[in-house]
Amino acid sequence: MTMRVTKIDDAEPFAPVGHTGVGPVRLQGGASTPTTDFTVALSHYLPGGAAELAPQDAETVYVVLSGELTMESEGEIAVLGPNDSVHYTVGTMRTVENRTHLPATMLVIRAKA
Repeated sequence: MTMRVTKIDDAEPFAPVGHTGVGPVRLQGGASTPTTDFTVALSHYLPGGAAELAPQDAETVYVVLSGELTMESEGEIAVLGPNDSVHYTVGTMRTVENRTHLPATMLVIRAKA
């Protein structure tokens, strides 16, 4: 197969450990798709939603699509808005938090560990 489409209505929801107020779905990767080297997820952060401090288990890129998310990593804080992105290497400690009163959406591209 040369093209595999995942419609958002068919995306697989999942519940990552250490996330509260976050509703992610897998767009590519995981049990329902044949990707071998990476996964792509869409995460919706409600106001106050957060991913607790944890090490990255694989190289990861976050792209904020809408809203605003605060990233904190090893003493550095960055507030990301639409079309801003951040790259984390394996083992980097990070938190993600929606400190606003509006929802935020983020695309997560992660190498398979």
